[in-house]
Amino acid sequence: MTIPAALKRAVLRARRDTGFLAAGVLPHLALVPVWAWAAATAARTGNWLLAVSVSAVLVLLGTPVLTAVQRARYRVLLGVDFPRLAPATPERWTWASIAQWLAATRPWRKIGYHLVLGPLLALLELLVLAAAAAGLAGVTAYAWAWALPTGIRQAWFGYATQLPAYTAAGFLLLCALPWTARAAARAEARLASGLLGPSRAQRLQERVDELAVSRTGLIEAVDAERRRIERDLHDGTQQRLVSLAVNLGLALATRPDLPDEAREVIEKAHSEAKEAIAELDDLVRGLHPAVLEDRGLDAALSGLAARTPLPVRLRVDLAERLAPNVESVAYFVISEALTNATKHANATRAEVLVRQVGEVLRVRVADDGLGGADAAGTGLTGLAKRVGSLDGAFRVSSPVGGPTTVAAELPCAR
Repeated sequence: MTIPAALKRAVLRARRDTGFLAAGVLPHLALVPVWAWAAATAARTGNWLLAVSVSAVLVLLGTPVLTAVQRARYRVLLGVDFPRLAPATPERWTWASIAQWLAATRPWRKIGYHLVLGPLLALLELLVLAAAAAGLAGVTAYAWAWALPTGIRQAWFGYATQLPAYTAAGFLLLCALPWTARAAARAEARLASGLLGPSRAQRLQERVDELAVSRTGLIEAVDAERRRIERDLHDGTQQRLVSLAVNLGLALATRPDLPDEAREVIEKAHSEAKEAIAELDDLVRGLHPAVLEDRGLDAALSGLAARTPLPVRLRVDLAERLAPNVESVAYFVISEALTNATKHANATRAEVLVRQVGEVLRVRVADDGLGGADAAGTGLTGLAKRVGSLDGAFRVSSPVGGPTTVAAELPCAR
């Protein structure tokens, strides 16, 4: 005889859920003796302070143990694992740090679960277990009856009509057991998730922290890929173009007998090769300047200021090298601001200030141009997104008639 798959699943599920409920009775009743002793002691001696103090200490000591037991019960028997958030322990215990730690851990949620909700859940578990036991007793009623001595069965008035009723009732209880046990287990899991596990705000905060770490890793990976592309272009394609331009120049210099048409073609190719080298150099520098990686932000900004076709007053105050992604964002903010001052603002001078204040890098670029910069433009919007990728702040002040000031604050804690 083959047991139907649905019936087999229902039996296995009922056995698992019933075992889960049975395993929760004692842990849920573990603190009942504590508050029962406290109530009895206070009523007998009238010393409420002693009873409450001792019981509070026992509850505080027992709550972590019971929480660990309940977590293990849910994990082993139901396969439900509540995430455990471990808030940082204060370096120095003060009233303020204790309050912050209590707000982060919220121990009263766990205490309320074990002290108040636990006995109620134990009652629910006992009811389900009693129903299961009654169901088993009902379906085996005939076996119990035939196990009785013959005299007792004969003296049992109406047992022949009562046993079928007991058997039917037991059968119904056992049929309902998978659903009742499942409903009780789900209710317990939902309550435990909210009280023994992290709160919704804590889960959201943990998710935000994970996304911040993931975003930082993505930014660092993009910067590393940008540096790799810069090196490949500089060491490969750019060197080939330089070699081509040199060969074309040598051909022009060493072959004065070339026909005019051939010389014109070679001169044009030589000129285009030099233009391609210059464009590629700008492209490589826009991807990631090599000096930024080799010598840091100070040296890269010095080179940028020297290449800018207007006087730039540069001041850099850094105690140490910053993280590569911070240096990269700061460099491109300053580069884009100087480019805008040169091409669009008709500025005659610019000032760049880079200063590290604690764990914040402050960048400020000011020019004496015409102003009127559109903060919603493509260039400034891109800068705002770059700064925002590091949780920084970006501001633009550009009234019509000038001056224009671009400022950014970047967190630079390692």
